[in-house]
Amino acid sequence: MDDYDDRDNFGRRSGKPRIVSTVLLAVISAVLGGLIAVILVPAVYPQGNYLESGNKVVVQQGENPPITSSGATGGESPVINIASTVGPAVVGVANFQYSGNIFAGSSDGLSEAGSGSGFIINAAHGYIVTNYHVIGDAEKIMISLADGRDVPGTLVGGDPRTDLAVLKIDGTKELAAVQLGDSAALKVGESVVAIGNPGGQDFARTVTAGVVSATDRFLQLQGEASFNLIQTDAAINPGNSGGPLVNYSGQVVGINSAKNDTQGFEGMGFAIPISDALPVIQQLIEKGFASHPALQINIDDRYTEEYASFKDWPAGCYITSVENGEAAAKAGIQAGDIITAINGTAITNSLELTHELFKYKPGDKVSVSYFRGGSTYKTDAVLGEIRSE
Repeated sequence: MDDYDDRDNFGRRSGKPRIVSTVLLAVISAVLGGLIAVILVPAVYPQGNYLESGNKVVVQQGENPPITSSGATGGESPVINIASTVGPAVVGVANFQYSGNIFAGSSDGLSEAGSGSGFIINAAHGYIVTNYHVIGDAEKIMISLADGRDVPGTLVGGDPRTDLAVLKIDGTKELAAVQLGDSAALKVGESVVAIGNPGGQDFARTVTAGVVSATDRFLQLQGEASFNLIQTDAAINPGNSGGPLVNYSGQVVGINSAKNDTQGFEGMGFAIPISDALPVIQQLIEKGFASHPALQINIDDRYTEEYASFKDWPAGCYITSVENGEAAAKAGIQAGDIITAINGTAITNSLELTHELFKYKPGDKVSVSYFRGGSTYKTDAVLGEIRSE
């Protein structure tokens, strides 16, 4: 059975259930069909491993890295030290769903629909970070720990719009946790290591090494489109989704989320920068959801650049409806308008709009350019707020 997340051509998948994937999917359209719900992006919160602060759990990046030397003893590769330091905190994440046959897979009718990776960010509380697409639609989540235990996981909060999720496990005795680094400090050419479970538990905590190929990649991919992604040539395969990308100081700097599966391409993996993911992770832990700024509109992504050219209209986001009394409506934007720019940055589809709005937070004022009745107008809109699922 193919993995359950098959929505794109960038290999952003959790892998087949505990077996090796033998064939990578060919390229498919990245354009989303039908109506896309309200355009959203995560709010900005203070960055920051986890410390107690009253009843809140505060995200904090590590100041003293676990590995202080770039080399291992005896001239060995530093990757050896990274694997032994970070590997114990990497987990397998199995997504179980109802198969439609109560006799299939298990006595309760659940079977493993897909599997991916994750990493423990707080041992005391049992918190694990992974990709949302790894656990999406799960009826049951099982976590495979480095010590051989398989334990149930519960979803603390998930956010498909940033492809991030936080899980929790009980029985947190003797757990290891990662230290979080500063992805904003990454440099192109810097060495990094990816750790995860490609193909499932049979290949748990596989280690691959490479470099940072770029730090500002944009993918036309829901969830990942919210970020400027880290590109790496460290091998990332189905099942690596949700696993950590680690610098040579042993700190997690990214969450491995996608790869380019297009035939003829090699060594193009992508990770969500941890510094950008932290605000969402913080919210998911503290509130169980993520708050996002929004124009509070619905967009039809069947409106393509080709269709716009045929109609002699500009490329942009075609609005099918506007929420009454909310951000766009207050700014005078109507159904049928086509958003063409945000603060002067050209917009051609909903993912680009999401990517641009990511720079702001609820309550911020942005300039919206839109096309209506043969003319282009500008208006200021105060971004509203909406919650993730």
